[in-house]
Amino acid sequence: MSNSPESIVQKQVDAYNAHDVEAFVATYADDAELFMHPSELIAKGPAQIRDRYAKRFRDAKPHAVIPQRIVICQTVIDQEEITTLFPDGQRGTMRAVVIYEVKQDKIARAWVIVDRKT
Repeated sequence: MSNSPESIVQKQVDAYNAHDVEAFVATYADDAELFMHPSELIAKGPAQIRDRYAKRFRDAKPHAVIPQRIVICQTVIDQEEITTLFPDGQRGTMRAVVIYEVKQDKIARAWVIVDRKT
C-alpha cells in the first residue's frame, strides 16, 4: 500500500473506526503532537496518544465518517462527522476538522477543531 500522506491518514481513520489503539498509535511519529486548534497541546508521543484514545475506544465506541478530504503536499485536512457516546450517556454526532502534518511516513502533528454535538 502507498505511504502517501493521504494513505497514512486513512490508516489512522481505519484504526480509529476499528477501535484498534495500537494500530492508531502506530500511525503517529514518536514525537507526534496533538493540539486543540490553534495551540493547546493535548497529547505528545505514543504513550499520551494511547492514554487519550484507549478509554475512548473502549467506552465510547466512536466512528468517524470523512465527507471531505483535502490533500496538499504533506498536509491532509479532513472534515469529520463523529458518532460517539458522550459523557452524559447520550449517543450523538459532532463535527470536526482535523489538520494532519505527515513527515517520514508518520503523522507528526495534528490540530483538531471541534464543533458542537448534535
